[in-house]
Amino acid sequence: MKTLPPRAHPDHLKKQAKDLLRLYRAGDAQALARFTQSLPAAAHLAPSQLIALNLRLHDAQSCIAREYGFHSWADLNAFVEAQAIAQQAQNALARRWLELAYGGDVTGTYDAARPRVAAQLLLEHPGLVDADIWIACAAGHLEALQHAVAADAAWLNRAGGPLALPPLVAVTHSHLGQLPEYASRLRECARYLLDAGASPNQRIGNRYPPASLAAPDETEPLSALYGAAGVNRDPALTAMLLDAGANPNDGESLYHSLENPACTRLLLDHGAQVNGTNALRRALDMKDASALEWLLAHGADANEPAGEGPTKTWGAPLLRAIAVRCSVRHIDALLAAGADPHAQTAAGVSAYRLAMLTGLPDIAERLRTTGVPATLSAEDRFVSACARADADEARQLQAQHPHLPANIDADALRLLPDAAAWGSADAVRLMVELGWPIEVRGGDWDASALNHAIFRGDAALTAFLLAHGANWRAAQGYGSDALGTLSWASVNEPAGIARPDWPACARALRAHGLPAIGRDPAHPEHVLIEGRVMRFSEEVIEVLLSPAPA
Repeated sequence: MKTLPPRAHPDHLKKQAKDLLRLYRAGDAQALARFTQSLPAAAHLAPSQLIALNLRLHDAQSCIAREYGFHSWADLNAFVEAQAIAQQAQNALARRWLELAYGGDVTGTYDAARPRVAAQLLLEHPGLVDADIWIACAAGHLEALQHAVAADAAWLNRAGGPLALPPLVAVTHSHLGQLPEYASRLRECARYLLDAGASPNQRIGNRYPPASLAAPDETEPLSALYGAAGVNRDPALTAMLLDAGANPNDGESLYHSLENPACTRLLLDHGAQVNGTNALRRALDMKDASALEWLLAHGADANEPAGEGPTKTWGAPLLRAIAVRCSVRHIDALLAAGADPHAQTAAGVSAYRLAMLTGLPDIAERLRTTGVPATLSAEDRFVSACARADADEARQLQAQHPHLPANIDADALRLLPDAAAWGSADAVRLMVELGWPIEVRGGDWDASALNHAIFRGDAALTAFLLAHGANWRAAQGYGSDALGTLSWASVNEPAGIARPDWPACARALRAHGLPAIGRDPAHPEHVLIEGRVMRFSEEVIEVLLSPAPA
């Protein structure tokens, strides 16, 4: 592993990545070997296969980061930034370290925690733990906690430090608990605090905007249990808190535990109530139906009414499961638990019809066997053909019914953005070619097909939609537009997307009429677009600032 120089600078690292990419594109054997050794996607590939991957700057940055021992380019840059802070003032480094250890739910920002960076900083600056009891809590330094309790027993249940945390919350919410070398130490600290008299129900108020660290929303508390079960999803720590009397009905833990069914089972076994938590609908986002089955077995209402927000569009859980394209196993679990197969959306679309409209004939057949009406209009059959990207049937139906798609109802028209959201580019293209309204909004965040294509980094679909009249200025559900979507996706790199290409999405947007773009003089890492200060990935910024296409 390479060692960072004492005063590493982001610009120097950027140059290394660009030089590596240039050598790779020239077929340099040493550059190819570096990718093979350090980039997981390139492991064990022959040189010809590696060249065929057409790696980009993002890949070179990832390779550089891993050569220095970091999991991502963002982690590497966060570490370099913290090292620069360390050269200025120790207290500033301590505050930055806590931000890296906890992330947005504690700090009141949208910045992700970076526990590996925090751990690396402790190796470089071991004195941090001795200098700050709150760092000791987050790092699982038992001896420091013992000294604090010996000096002041009331400290056990008193919030303090720059992030105003009670000690047990400071321990359970530390993202260092996701690192094996720290998890056992943090459990040991939690055990000590509980035995010494810390309340298992310590909590903080919600700090996300419009709330803040200075003015948290106490009506939306985040408990110590939520840190164990919902943030770190640690079954051992979750069991420890529950056994000590933590309230499993804290409004957050069950919902956020579902990615680790072991935590979910512990909460349910200790009396967590499912209904009213939205956990049932969250379980519909899981590819594995196990979490859903557990919730249903512990009293979840398979016909639970929808609350406000995007889920209200579909109504009953069965309808929501169909709309987000859950598996047959999910559907079977809901039906076995008493889900009403006759459920309809607010617009009167039945579960059977919705399954057909979203191109899920196997689920429609499951519903048909329950005795529900299984008739479809010509409009329904047309929409179903589009959802399945069956161009021949869709064009044949349109020839027979020239009014299509003009007569399709609003719920069915959402299929266009929904298909873009689940990655069915062929269905999207077919619908657009057949005259579907291109700006209709849908998906879980109420956005156009263009926004969903950009979010997924699907450059070909982005260019197709723009060429067919999609408007990048059209608002999406978070109050921004296609540039806002590109900003968030390129910076945060949402998981579960295969080979996204956000720079190519930016090129497509530039080719279809973006206004003038320049660097923000106050923040050189940002750009100015019509007075908006915006942040993008470095690759995307390079595209946006490049000369306008001819």
